[in-house]
Amino acid sequence: MNRSTLLIIVLIVTIIALAAPVAAETTIEWWQFWTDPSIKPTVNRIVAEFEKANPDIKVKVSDLTWANGHEKIVMALASDRGPDILELGSDWIAQFADAGHLADITEQTATDQDKYQGWGMAIYRERIYARPWILGTRVLFYNRALLRQAEYADNFIPISWSNLQEAAIKIDHLGKNTHGWGSNTAEKHRLYKKFLPFFWSNGARLYTPDGKYCILSSQKGIDALKFYKLLHDSCGYVANQRGIEDAFLEGKIGFIISGDWLLKRIELEKRTIDFGTTLIPGPKFTGRSFLGGEFLAVNAASDHKQAAMRFIQFVTSPENQVSFCKANRSANPSSVVAQNDPYFKSNINLQTFIKQIYSGVHPPVDPYWVNAEAAIEDAVEDALFGSGMIAEPLHKARKKIDRSKRK
Repeated sequence: MNRSTLLIIVLIVTIIALAAPVAAETTIEWWQFWTDPSIKPTVNRIVAEFEKANPDIKVKVSDLTWANGHEKIVMALASDRGPDILELGSDWIAQFADAGHLADITEQTATDQDKYQGWGMAIYRERIYARPWILGTRVLFYNRALLRQAEYADNFIPISWSNLQEAAIKIDHLGKNTHGWGSNTAEKHRLYKKFLPFFWSNGARLYTPDGKYCILSSQKGIDALKFYKLLHDSCGYVANQRGIEDAFLEGKIGFIISGDWLLKRIELEKRTIDFGTTLIPGPKFTGRSFLGGEFLAVNAASDHKQAAMRFIQFVTSPENQVSFCKANRSANPSSVVAQNDPYFKSNINLQTFIKQIYSGVHPPVDPYWVNAEAAIEDAVEDALFGSGMIAEPLHKARKKIDRSKRK
């Protein structure tokens, strides 16, 4: 081969190479709610690590707020726009799945059913529409110092309703600035989460097994509200959630129900309170708690569903869940592998939350749940701050919920 022929060949190869299409870079958008300065750097780091491992994909992150995030998502999805990936509260999934806005990811998650908790909140009409990320539950916090003053041993833990009631009343009798129980005001989106653990612990159900009829006002439901009201009336310190937690941290309340954010406050504010955590008591033994969480879903209108799922799988990996929880000082990873990390195993209070997840109950995956939630809160509010009756408010709520499900 002479030199001129070689140059021609090289020129042809170069032209072909330059003419070949370059692989297009895919950009996916993620709408998410974690904007706190303590956790946002971790979110950004996870995104950067994904992009490094997947150089053909870029991720645009847009921050939402809990004040108006739901409204923005509704408006975007209704116009067939919006991001490729959505962070959703567990009680929003049915609403958007029912409207056809979420991609069915049942097949893409088939091999992960035993590796994560919380799938029940993502299943609508037997199909999976979101992947569990960070779960949320509530446990019982108690003040050891007040229990000692009430002449309880250091190893006392209330397991049953009678244990809790007796100890709370004894603490309440210690003095005028001491209360046995932290009782929530009529604070929207919170009051029902405080009542339902007692409701579920008593074996009550919101709906019949087929989901057609509401049975909120069963005798078990009535008895649960009766006990909840007894705590409120006999020894309750009444305030919003922040006010209850403030009073607890000041040593004024014996028992409150709260989430892992209170552990974060205690650590960051360097509180010296002598406290413990335990599972929510039931009528005779430990009971149930409220279960919710943050989920990641794919927009049904996305043109990049495969890339979106790859990103979701990366974010929810055990390693990234552990690093996220460490940065946020949270206790509820959905990954079973992450739950067994030494970070959680070495902290008895984080362990309480993880154990409570296993006995947590989530609300029905129902597009009309927002109406049911409001009806339950109205009933509890009426029982505590209005008429004072028990059965009648629950009967009224049951009728409201049945009507909403027939729309």
